[in-house]
Amino acid sequence: QMPGTARHDREMAIQAKRNLSKTTDPVERLRLQCLARGSAGIKGLGRVFRIMDDDNSRTLDFKEFVKGLNDYAMMIDKEEAQEIFQIFDKDGSGTIDFDEFLVTLRPPMSNARKEIIMQAFRKLDKTGDGVITIEDLRGVYNAKHHPKYQNGDWTEDQVFRAFLDNFDSPYDKDGKVTTEEFMNYYAGVSASIDTDVYFIVMMKNAWKL
Repeated sequence: QMPGTARHDREMAIQAKRNLSKTTDPVERLRLQCLARGSAGIKGLGRVFRIMDDDNSRTLDFKEFVKGLNDYAMMIDKEEAQEIFQIFDKDGSGTIDFDEFLVTLRPPMSNARKEIIMQAFRKLDKTGDGVITIEDLRGVYNAKHHPKYQNGDWTEDQVFRAFLDNFDSPYDKDGKVTTEEFMNYYAGVSASIDTDVYFIVMMKNAWKL
């Protein structure tokens, strides 16, 4: 677990619940409902859509979209769902691309925040190929301090794998973390932190940047 993220997660969830009562924007309402479940809330909705995408088209029609929202227990009425769907179905094809949908649902971040997140990513991505793997972590992350390594439950590789799983898409844990997945994770964390300065300090401390 990253330093401080559990606390930020709680703060973000509380804040999201508070803001829900104020906003009328349907996309923002859906975003806040997801964030009320913590920083993995948006990824969780992605998992539900992924399961429903039987033909692996990575698209959803309106019926699937509504079913996904209901399966994930989102409080949303049909009119609102229709409104959201139309915002994302830009070409009016009757389907939406759910990767695009999830990226748009992600809380917006300032360039300063994106830059520090990328610095952390580059530090971890030793091989510089745009993906963080167990191999990369060997050079930057010491597994020997991990309690489960110390008591013999886990090997070094298992410690690394658990670490990567924090950032990985929950429906698709492959032991590789892309910039997209890393950004998604920190967009959730970022939503609970009001100022760029505080976010940057937190990242610098967490990753010794």
